[in-house]
Amino acid sequence: MRKELQLFIFFFGIVGGLYSCTSEENVAPTDENGTPLAELIFTNISYGPDEQQIFDIYLPEGRSSEKTKVILLVHGGAWTGGDKQNLDGLVQTLRQQFPEHAIVNINYVLASMEAPVVPAFPNQFLDIGAAINKLTREKDNYQILPEFGLIGTSAGAHLSLMYDFVYDTTDQVKFVADVVGPTDFTDPFYANDPDFETGLALLVDESQYPDGTDYARATSPLYQVNTMSSPAVLFYGNQDPLVPLTNGSNLSDALTAAKVPHSFTTYNGGHADDWSNDDKRNMQSQLEEYVESYLAIE
Repeated sequence: MRKELQLFIFFFGIVGGLYSCTSEENVAPTDENGTPLAELIFTNISYGPDEQQIFDIYLPEGRSSEKTKVILLVHGGAWTGGDKQNLDGLVQTLRQQFPEHAIVNINYVLASMEAPVVPAFPNQFLDIGAAINKLTREKDNYQILPEFGLIGTSAGAHLSLMYDFVYDTTDQVKFVADVVGPTDFTDPFYANDPDFETGLALLVDESQYPDGTDYARATSPLYQVNTMSSPAVLFYGNQDPLVPLTNGSNLSDALTAAKVPHSFTTYNGGHADDWSNDDKRNMQSQLEEYVESYLAIE
């Protein structure tokens, strides 16, 4: 998963006439004349002590804490790389599609396998929670309703699924979009790789798990599915060299068994970068359906 997902060639647009800033001060439901709030962008807002724990937030015109729900994006990059900027094009398309929603694009602390070693799991799952908690605490300041749809790509999809299935105990996440996310590290595709066990051990903070934990299972969304899991929309390539199609199909089966609403779509091609334009438009349409079904503005 060293190759970052190249999402949707049509996901690049230009946004003009917006005020961009780096703090969250002076956000209010209306201005001093009672006029609904204008669009705002806040960039690189800290949600934790590490310099990588930052997000950008795009606030729509006329927002309020009673209606303005949030689409939160989680980038990929094999847990050790990538950046929120990789999804800037997707941000702009979502803003055009859903002008009443807030959009949040997060960074998380990247894992490092060199000294000093920085493990990914569970830290990156918890980073999503820390960002959500920050947004929830400051909902009146931002004028947002803290209900979330998560869209994750590649490693970011894995993180999003794990956060929803394990850590979202208050049901703030209303759906997860999984674009080529790894879901089962016990799959022979990974388990038969002689380097995988060593790599996984470096990604896991063993001090955060009980003795004897099977880390491959404990960090695989497939084994965390339960009846409280949020609806999910899954997209996979049938020739993906990085994430086997079985990771998608087996997750779909587990969601079916748990009676969790979901859809599973397979496209011809690899890790999404070579999918056809028609397939990418189909994915965009399905994402729109999930936002309208599970994160509708009332």
